Amino acid sequence: MLGFSLRSLWNRRFVAGLTVLAISLSVALILGVERLRDGARDSFANSASGIDLIVAPRGNSVQILMATVFGVGGTGTGMTWDSFEWLEDRPEVAWAVPIQMGDNHRGYPVIGTDASYFEHFRHSGGQPLSLAAGTFFTGDMADAAVVGAEVAARFGYAPGAVIVNAHGSGEVSFDLHDDAPFTISGVLAPTGTAVDRMVFVTLEGFDTLHAQDDAPLADPLDPAAMPADGHGEDDAHDDHDAQDDHDVHDAHHDHEAHGDHEGTEAGHGHEPDRINAVYVGLIDRTNVLGLQRAVNERPSGALSAVLPAVALAELWGIAGTAERAMRLMAWAVALAGMIGMVVMLSATLDTRRREFAILRSVGATPARIFGLIVTEAAILSAAGLILGLVLLSVATFVTDPILSARFGLRLGLNVFGASELATLFVIFCAGLLASLVPAVRVYRMTLADGLSVRL
Repeated sequence: MLGFSLRSLWNRRFVAGLTVLAISLSVALILGVERLRDGARDSFANSASGIDLIVAPRGNSVQILMATVFGVGGTGTGMTWDSFEWLEDRPEVAWAVPIQMGDNHRGYPVIGTDASYFEHFRHSGGQPLSLAAGTFFTGDMADAAVVGAEVAARFGYAPGAVIVNAHGSGEVSFDLHDDAPFTISGVLAPTGTAVDRMVFVTLEGFDTLHAQDDAPLADPLDPAAMPADGHGEDDAHDDHDAQDDHDVHDAHHDHEAHGDHEGTEAGHGHEPDRINAVYVGLIDRTNVLGLQRAVNERPSGALSAVLPAVALAELWGIAGTAERAMRLMAWAVALAGMIGMVVMLSATLDTRRREFAILRSVGATPARIFGLIVTEAAILSAAGLILGLVLLSVATFVTDPILSARFGLRLGLNVFGASELATLFVIFCAGLLASLVPAVRVYRMTLADGLSVRL
């Protein structure tokens, strides 16, 4: 039966091939949509797995999550360092990591932070960040940078490379900070999260960029701007060696950009006037709701405290309509493939009446001919499933680097799970059920025609 069915389909290989292609595309689309959905959820959850609370200027929780964890968008005007210290001194807080945003490096987000970020940040269910090369920056490395694995791979960066950042988010750069380059001290190992697409610099280095942008220009005709010895500022700097020039610049920066911040708090070093957000880890996670309420009700600062898990749930609720639409479209394609198979099998019945009559003449029963049609449908469905899996694997192999580079999503050539195998089984059974329509028609036809087929 199987061999005969294969030879019969081979005689109609063009139409059969189109049917297999339609089924395979539906399989690849259905499984691809599910894999993309699961990959997005896993990647988002892994990126925020080690953070108990995110504190940022008052705003929408989803917007704050996307900006602080995934580097998409912004958090508004920023929060004061006094607010950060108030939060850090709370008895419920085990650690607090300051975050600055607003710059990019060749389209990748630049994050200003301190060494505590690399100490406390966790991903993928509690995994710490590790280095593929180099070292993390410390408080005395003002011009150091640590780059994510995707950034390093795309541009060929290694420790010691010099990079220049620009103001603005995404690929829109308003001002290139080529007068304040950074030297890469380390390259992070791949994490499969948004961290792979980020560039991390020190708080002091981040502030230095904007202090230079915000510094007022001196009027050359203003006597007050002229040093007493008649020489300009540039001449004064020329009298010092490179190290002295660096010290003068740091002193000028601390005075002009940060006012009265002369001391440093243990563990943080540089204290900027404003930051964009704070990652918070708690001593006891049962206190998270109480701390969230205290932050939201704080009279000064206008802050929002966001639970990453809750914000992610809100995000999936917003994206739920799009997910359902994609699923509906994928199953509609599968339905079209099943209908195409029914049409192909039914359209050839009249032309195959001689074939059926010959089979009857050599002893084939109507039930056996019925089984022949069902077997052909099973072959077409199975071939469509196999080709669909091949197409999905090829598409995953091609798009995985692109999705990883642009969105931080990793699909991977994973082994098919129980849900995917169940989907394949449902599609195969649907193909068999669809074949019953032409099979029942053949059964009735052979009973009516007998051995006297009128041609």
